[in-house]
Order: sequence, then structure tokens, then C-alpha cells
Amino acid sequence: MTILTFSQHQQTFQDWASPFLKTWKVSVLLLSLAMYSCNDSTYVAEKQLTHDLSYNHDLDNNDNFSPDNQWLVYDTRTDEGGIAASAKIEKVNIESGEKKVLYTLPNNAEWGPGAGAVSYSPVDNSVVFIHGLMSVTKENPYQQWRRTGVIINDAAPNVPVFMDARDITPPYTKGALRGGTHRHEWSGDGQWIGYTYNDAVLKALEEKTGEKHNLRTIGVSKRNSPVPLEKDAQGENVSGEWFSALVVRVTPTPKPGSDEISHAAGDSWVGTQGYRKPDGTRQIARAFIGKVKDKNGQDVDEVFIVDVPNDITAPGDFGPLQGTDTTFPMPPKGTIQRRLTFTADTPRGGCTGIVRSSPDGNQLAFLAKDAKGIQQVFIISPLGGNPVQVTFHDKNVEGSVRWRPDGRQISYVWEGSILLCKIGHESFESRFQPLTQSTHPSPSNLVWSHDGRVLAFNRIIDDEKRGKSKQIFVIKPPVIEH
Repeated sequence: MTILTFSQHQQTFQDWASPFLKTWKVSVLLLSLAMYSCNDSTYVAEKQLTHDLSYNHDLDNNDNFSPDNQWLVYDTRTDEGGIAASAKIEKVNIESGEKKVLYTLPNNAEWGPGAGAVSYSPVDNSVVFIHGLMSVTKENPYQQWRRTGVIINDAAPNVPVFMDARDITPPYTKGALRGGTHRHEWSGDGQWIGYTYNDAVLKALEEKTGEKHNLRTIGVSKRNSPVPLEKDAQGENVSGEWFSALVVRVTPTPKPGSDEISHAAGDSWVGTQGYRKPDGTRQIARAFIGKVKDKNGQDVDEVFIVDVPNDITAPGDFGPLQGTDTTFPMPPKGTIQRRLTFTADTPRGGCTGIVRSSPDGNQLAFLAKDAKGIQQVFIISPLGGNPVQVTFHDKNVEGSVRWRPDGRQISYVWEGSILLCKIGHESFESRFQPLTQSTHPSPSNLVWSHDGRVLAFNRIIDDEKRGKSKQIFVIKPPVIEH
């Protein structure tokens, strides 16, 4: 690798970076054009927002910007205890670095309850995050199937609104779930929240029978439909302010070669207003990664989409919304689950990452291997068709794929650098640009501001006295011409 000295390019850099030098910390290393096959090897100025090295500031690959783009919300999980040990939800101002606490669990222990994986609403100053059950103990701690979603409004810190109801007492309750929701994501209009889910009732069945029943799947909740529940002595049941339903069907025993799946995750909303169907109407949907069995019985991850009906209160054909003692809660009437990729039929099958939709809902981005076995970014229409390869690197794309809000560029991490790649038909070398120098550990948890001007991410900072901690940085990537 050829390293160009700063002095060789000092004047060029000063001309470019002068608008940022007063307020933005510059971290620059200029690499040769041959290293990146790119016309501009000058990195973007970085600004470190958080500096307290005594704890993590984890963006967790969520939607962390406030509606006005001025704040970033994050959790404080520990490396050892994870979300269970996260006692606070905080936010930091991207200009001043001011920090505010939105929610605190004063008596949180290493086993929970825990609060983490937080996202901002795009339309109002509210956040949603995982909250472990208040009844946790050392013997019965925070678990995937023992948590709910909690909403906090900025104007009312420490006043939790429990989003999804939880009822594990037979005969169960329509509109309530029975386990734990995770990685909550607001829809573009703020009227829905999507998430992954694990079921406590089926986890107990698994422990009783020794057969696999604890599967991850996907659900949604809709605003303004409260589900009240009576409190139980154990503190396991929780009333919720939103109506909830599972929308993806999973089975522990998918048929080889079929579209049945045993695991669903890596999900996100399709578009800020859904996607456009062939008849011109808009459809609310979530895209996700589903685990199928190929014809030889081997697990393969594929891209799926599920259309979500506007009314999720009517039961569908597969069973009751609230589930039974031996079955999951089943999707509402009008829910349609479709497979989009068929990489299981190719020599290098499998898709990975969180499926990310362009803002207009026309394209879904995901990671898969190319013909050379290198992990690249691909896109596919929510209507189906052949995937289109976007990147053509000689080494694997690491992840953190996010669309810029204008829908013309995708950011991701490759070889320890944040890259920005334009969607188009030009040569790959002319379409991508490295934004940060290569570092180890790599940056992670990329998230764009709503106006597309700021990109935030995490870096792990290693301090001799305090050890490693996750801190928040921001950059202002150049805006491409229309």
C-alpha cells in the first residue's frame, strides 16, 4: 500500500476542509488512487461526539436521529452484560455534544431489566426501545422471550409507555403477544412499529418436550389500539398501548426445496410509505431474511417480503391472532409472505445482513456472494425479479448497509472504511468513494440523518486506563450532483 504524506497534499486538503476546521475534528490519511480505484482519495472530516470512556454509547444499527436531525439516541449496554446491563437511554446533540438522559433504571442489575436498542420516531420526538420485564431476578433474568417495547417522549423523560402487550396466561389475548419484541423500528408515518420476536409459551414447550419450538419471527404493532390486561402475581403480563400481531409464519421443520422458513430476522420497513404495486396502489410491507432448506436439506438464508394489511385485528386462515399452547400467534387476514431470492439454487447460496429499502420502496439492498464468492451489496425489487449486483470489490463488504435518504447512494463498511457508492450503470470505480480511513476495529452501526447531510457511526476507542468503549462519531459526506 502506498501512503502519500500530508505535506504533499496539504494545500489541496486545506482548501477542501476549511469550512469544517473550526468545529470538526479532522482525521485524514491519503491513500494512493490504486488502493481504492477512485478519483478522490481525500477523507471526510470526522467529529467525535461522545467522550466519556467509562461506558458504551451504542447506536446498534438503528434509526437514531431525531426528526430535526439535531440529536442521536443510543443505549449504554456493556460488553459483558449486553442490553440486560444497559441502565440508561441517552441522546447527544450533534453540534454541541450536550448529552441528556431520556430513561434510567436506577436499580438495574447485570441480569436486567435492561433498556436498549433504541430508535427515534421520524415524525415526533419519541423513542422506542427494548425493556426487560420488571419482574426479572437473578434466577429468571432478561431473555429474548422476556421483554417488551417501551416508548418515551422527549418531553416526559422516565415516563414509560409500554407499547406491545404481553400475555402468557391461557387462553391469551388478541392484540397481545406472549414473549419478547426486539429491534423496534418506526414506520415512515410513525403509525407502526415493526420488530423481531421470540415466544415465551413456545420456549416453555421446547423445554418440556425437548423439541425445537423457540423460533425467531417478525411482528408489528399499530398505534391507538390499547390492549389492557389484568396484572398477574408474577409480573409476567403487561398491558400495551398499541395493538400487536405476528406477520411472518415460521416452522421448526421447513420442507426441503420449499419457501417455508424456520427463522426470520434482519427485517425493516419497505419504503417510507411502502412500495408501489403493479396496480399503482401503495402497500405497507416488511422485508427480511428467512431461513429455508435447500433441496438437499441444508439451511440457506434468502430475502423475503411480507405485505401487512392496514387492519391487523382480523384473524387469517392459519389460526388465531393470539396463538395457542402449541402454536405461534398467527398473521392477520390479508398478510402475504413472499420469497424474493432463490440463491439456494446457485453455487454460492445465501443472503445476509439487514434488508434495507430505498426510501421510495423500489429497491431492497442486502448482502450476498458474487460469482467469485466475495460478499457484495445487491439490490432487488420488492416485486421480485433478478437481483442486481451493486458493488464489485475484491474483498468482502463487511456490512452496515444503509441508503442515503435521497435514494441515490448506499453507504457500507469495507476493509475498515466507510464507503459511499452511487447506484447507477457507470463503471464501479467511478461510482464509489471512501469516506474514512481504514481502521481496526472497523466503524459500525451507520445511520443517516433524515436530510442526508450527516452520517453517524460507532468507533471502538481503546484507552490505556479505561479499556475499550464504543463512542459516537459523525461525518458530513459530500452531496452528489443531480
